[in-house]
Amino acid sequence: MDWSAILVMFAALAAGAVVKGATGMGLPLVALPVLTSVFGLQHAVGLMTIPLILTNAWQVWRFRAEAQSPRLGFMPVFLVAGAVGILLGTWALTALPERVLILTLGIILLFYVALRLAAPHWTLTLSLAKRLSPFTGVGGGILQGATGISAPIGVTYIHAMTLDRDAHVYAVSAMFLVFSTIHLPSLWVAGIMRPDWVLQGFFALVPILLFMPLGQALAGRLSRKAFDRMILVFLGLIGLKMVLGL
Repeated sequence: MDWSAILVMFAALAAGAVVKGATGMGLPLVALPVLTSVFGLQHAVGLMTIPLILTNAWQVWRFRAEAQSPRLGFMPVFLVAGAVGILLGTWALTALPERVLILTLGIILLFYVALRLAAPHWTLTLSLAKRLSPFTGVGGGILQGATGISAPIGVTYIHAMTLDRDAHVYAVSAMFLVFSTIHLPSLWVAGIMRPDWVLQGFFALVPILLFMPLGQALAGRLSRKAFDRMILVFLGLIGLKMVLGL
């Protein structure tokens, strides 16, 4: 990589790290579109795998007390179904046009934001969440495998349950950790991952570790309502960007 590419990568990862520190998500959603424009989708997805595994492992440990929350009873089936979806999505990464995948992500994001604005008090109950978990898990896994971003389905599903902030961060981080851990060997088997991309992934940890604490400091000042709005605004902007192809 030349220095201009390194600087772009550093800036994209730093911005994503701030959002992730504040909301428990956002690193791939912010960084991947920028990295894709510079390196291409397959390279960007491969580069992001190591940072996603390590940063989410840390957040799962940090919020591990939430693992016992009764409202997270949907997680086991959701994560197992996601593993199946990742295998399908990794195949799609090698077979489908990149623009089709990105456009699909953007439409899903904008649909969810519109739903939340039209019905701000709508909440996904635990019983319904359990019934939907196999489908949302597979869908989130397919997106993870195909684009490196499971948030349009996974975070949308978790966010709709209006969990407390700590439970939300734990659930999202556990999803990203499991999905990324399965995604890494899937990329190797599919012949996509390259050794130099793994090394770049470790380098990418530098701006992430530097800027995540800033996001965490900002999160401490947010109310539940502000936290909720931040996620919706963020999802809406990224969805619009993907649909317009910017």
